[in-house]
Amino acid sequence: CPPLPGSQLLNVTFEYIDFTWHLKKIPQIVSERTFSLDSPKFEAKTKLELNSVCGIECQRKLPVPNLSDLKDLLSYETVFENGTRTLTEVNVLGLGLDPAGNTTARKSLRKKRQIYGTDSRFSIYDKRFMTNFPFNTAVKISTGCSGILISPKHVLTAAHCLHNGKDYVKGSKRLRVGLMKAKSRGEGRKRKGDPEVGTSDGMPSFQWTRVKSTHIPKGWFKSVSGDIALDYDYAVLELKRPHKRKYMELGISPTIKMMPGSMIHFSGFDNDRSGQLVYRFCSISDESNDLFYQYCDAEPGSTGSGVYLRLKEPNKKKWKRKIIAVYSGHQWVDVNGEQQDYNVAVRITPLKYAQICFWIHGNDENCTQG
Repeated sequence: CPPLPGSQLLNVTFEYIDFTWHLKKIPQIVSERTFSLDSPKFEAKTKLELNSVCGIECQRKLPVPNLSDLKDLLSYETVFENGTRTLTEVNVLGLGLDPAGNTTARKSLRKKRQIYGTDSRFSIYDKRFMTNFPFNTAVKISTGCSGILISPKHVLTAAHCLHNGKDYVKGSKRLRVGLMKAKSRGEGRKRKGDPEVGTSDGMPSFQWTRVKSTHIPKGWFKSVSGDIALDYDYAVLELKRPHKRKYMELGISPTIKMMPGSMIHFSGFDNDRSGQLVYRFCSISDESNDLFYQYCDAEPGSTGSGVYLRLKEPNKKKWKRKIIAVYSGHQWVDVNGEQQDYNVAVRITPLKYAQICFWIHGNDENCTQG
């Protein structure tokens, strides 16, 4: 006899996906030698959108970096508040190279725009939310970008907010980071040199903190020349004084299929909503080993925001947010010789986790697992 209507549904099998932060052994980044360099000129213009960069399509054609390449790309420059600059060469230990190269779990690509249909961004007006986790981890960079607190003294942001590939941008010599605070009664005095930021009702006010030093991977300087992709568009700022706020921990970026709903979240200070903290969440449309393309509505100013998601902690019922990427911004990508625009985020891979962790702690002892 013929099957009953709908009876075929009884044979459906469901795939269980373990949405958990799994601890992974992390390669070691070890400092080998540090050299003094000439002081930067600090004359470059801040450019929040880049042209002719190598995106996911371009990455598919690139050879897999060997150990010597990675040591060169992960070496880094440090610029101090007095304008001095050093280059630190590193070694990479415990690394297993992936022979598959820049593989992707490709989904259908989206249309390329900064805002997609109805603007889905949310401005956070209630200061009870602004000044509490996770929104309080978002910070404003004095060069016009956003960033995120990753330790009591460190901020993660995008490299191109500080350096255009040839020189450090104007204003990065006296770099400041703005931490949101609830505006107290009678407040209004501003220290000399602090950026102008609106503090009307519904707007955050800021406590501006000087930056002691900045770290940028050498791969970024090669990136802008077109030799390497956007992979190294990240930087870490060390604050002159520690803050007393809750920060967000780093995590290793999972693949799309290991994210609930393929969704990511981030908050920043979009230029078209001056002075406002803007939150958004969206799905990822494509990934490579180092980059995400995503649907998030975003405008310049949100560049450098920390992209995060929430997964379960191992052997616990509790879910925890961790940073898994840096929002590189709305970039013009070279696709088969043509320019196309995408919203791009740089994934925190095990190697990048090791490097950022090394910058935070000054050694690799606290960076063996992530």
